[in-house]
Amino acid sequence: MTQDRGATKAATLVHERPEAGELAILVHLDIGGVAEQDERNELRLLAEAAGAEVVGELGGTRAVPDPRFYVGTGKAEELKDLVLGTGAELVIFNHPLSPAQERNLERLVQCRVVDRAGLILDIFAQRARSFEGKLQVELAQLRHLSTRLVRGWTHLERQKGGIGLRGPGETQLETDRRLLGKRVAMLERRLERIERQRAQGRKARAKAELPIVSLVGYTNAGKSTLFNQLTKAGVLQADQLFATLDPTLRRLELPTAASVLMADTVGFVSDLPHELVAAFRATLEETRTASLLLHVIDGAASNRNRLIGDVEVVLTEIGSIELPRLEVINKIDLMDDQGPRLDRGDDGRPTRVWLSAQTGAGIDLLLQAVAELTGGERVQHRVRLEPADGRLRAWLHEHAQILADQPTEEGGWDMDFTLGRVDFERLLAREPQLEGRLADGVSAV
Repeated sequence: MTQDRGATKAATLVHERPEAGELAILVHLDIGGVAEQDERNELRLLAEAAGAEVVGELGGTRAVPDPRFYVGTGKAEELKDLVLGTGAELVIFNHPLSPAQERNLERLVQCRVVDRAGLILDIFAQRARSFEGKLQVELAQLRHLSTRLVRGWTHLERQKGGIGLRGPGETQLETDRRLLGKRVAMLERRLERIERQRAQGRKARAKAELPIVSLVGYTNAGKSTLFNQLTKAGVLQADQLFATLDPTLRRLELPTAASVLMADTVGFVSDLPHELVAAFRATLEETRTASLLLHVIDGAASNRNRLIGDVEVVLTEIGSIELPRLEVINKIDLMDDQGPRLDRGDDGRPTRVWLSAQTGAGIDLLLQAVAELTGGERVQHRVRLEPADGRLRAWLHEHAQILADQPTEEGGWDMDFTLGRVDFERLLAREPQLEGRLADGVSAV
C-alpha cells in the first residue's frame, strides 16, 4: 500500500511542487560537531507549533553540507525510504537549504521539503492577527519565496508556446518575478505608512514623559504571562512557541506612583530568518526606542545560557544590544530551592530579578527594580548647542521636555530641558561631546 502510494506520487508530481501536508519527518545534522539535544527538541516544538504531526526523524553527522542534497547521497536515499515507510507528506530540515537543494530533495523524496526559515515563516503566517502583522508576514514570505524562484522547477524557465499561448517571449519564471516584485513594493509602501504612524505614536509618548519598558526574550520564556501579570492585559498565553506575535502596549503604575508604558513584543528564536527581522522592523522599533529592556529568561531551561546568547544575537542585529537591560529569571516555581530575589551590581543598581510569572512570586521585586532603572527620577540641564548641532537639537525636542530654547549670537541655541536619568545617560554615551557643554550639574526634578 505504501509503495503504491509512493509510485502514485512519482507519477503525478513531475512538474509541480508537492502539496504541503501534516505528517512530517524532521531532519537534523550535526555539522562540524555535536549539536545539543535541545536543538532537536526545539525543531519538534516548531513543527508542532506549525500544526505538523511528527512521524519520523533522521539525524547524522557531516563535516560540511553536501551541495546537492545537504545530507549526502546515502542519507538522502535513507530519507526517501523513511518517507515511503511512514507515508510522510512533509520533510522539515533544521538547516537553511538552497533553492537547488530544496528542489533536488523534493524530486527524490516526492513530497514537500521546507527548511527552518520556511517553517518559522509558516508559523508566523498562522499566528499573525493584526493588519500590520499580516502585512509583515506576507512581505517576509515573498522575500523568502523570491530566492526560491531562482533555479526552481525547470518548467518555469520555458517560454509559453502553442496556439493562442505565444506571447512577447516572457518565461513563466520572469512573469512570477515581475508580479512578486510588484507585490513586495506595494507591501513595503503600506508598511512605511504604518511605520510613520508608529513614529508619531512614539513621539507623542515621549512628549508624555512615559518611559517605555519592552519585554524581550526567547519564545516561550513566559513574556506574555508576565505581561498579563503586570498589566492584566489578557494577552494570549500558551505553552507553545510564538503564541503571540503582535505587539501590545499597556500603562503600568509603579510603586513610586510613576508610570511606564509596558510593551510585549514577539519572541526571538535561534537562526531567526533575516526576512522576518527585516519585515518586523516597525514592530521591533518599539524595542530599539525603549528606555529599558526586560530580558525574560526561562530559568528552568537546561540550555538557558544558549538561549540567552541567541537573544543577544538578535538584539545586536536590530540595534538594541546597548540599551539598559534587566534580566528577569522566570519560572522559579519549576526550579529547586529557588525563591524570589533581586540581584544588584557593584554600583547598587538592579541587574537581575528571580520570579514566577505564573504564581506572581517576585513581581513586587520586579516593580521595584523597574522603578529604579526607568528613573522615576528626571534630571534638568542647560546646554549650549552650536549651529552644527541641529540634529541633536531636534532629538531633544522629540524626546525631552523643553523648558527654554533661546538662539545665541553665534547662531546656536541655549536650551533648558528635563529628561529621564536613564535616557540622559544614554544620550551622553552616544554624544560624549555634550558633557562639556552643560552649563550646570545634574539636578533631580
